[in-house]
Amino acid sequence: QVQLVESGGGLVQAGGSLRLSCAASGRGFSGYTMGWFRQAPGKEREFVASITWRDGSTIYKDSVKGRFTISKDNAKNTVSLQMNSLKPEDTAVYYCAASSIGAVPTASMYNFWGQGTQVTVSS
Repeated sequence: QVQLVESGGGLVQAGGSLRLSCAASGRGFSGYTMGWFRQAPGKEREFVASITWRDGSTIYKDSVKGRFTISKDNAKNTVSLQMNSLKPEDTAVYYCAASSIGAVPTASMYNFWGQGTQVTVSS
């Protein structure tokens, strides 16, 4: 079982930055892929970025490339998402998730989820 707790959401103006963190605990997650997803009102949950614990390989959604950076801290068992140049369309609830299957950018492939943290970008 893996437990995930997100933090760091909030309200920011367009062009600003936020850093989300996900604290992971439990057994065996060192072999997992960690992902960030987001869900805006009335929309489906969508993949944002992922990173593998083992070798740090990353994948990004095209619309966030160059603006968002996913990283991990093995010593602290945390995964972070640095979000720069934020846009109003980035507004959503952001979820941290863990997948034992692999680096697949699909929500159904992730076994464990955090509770989510709200990110609101004002124009």
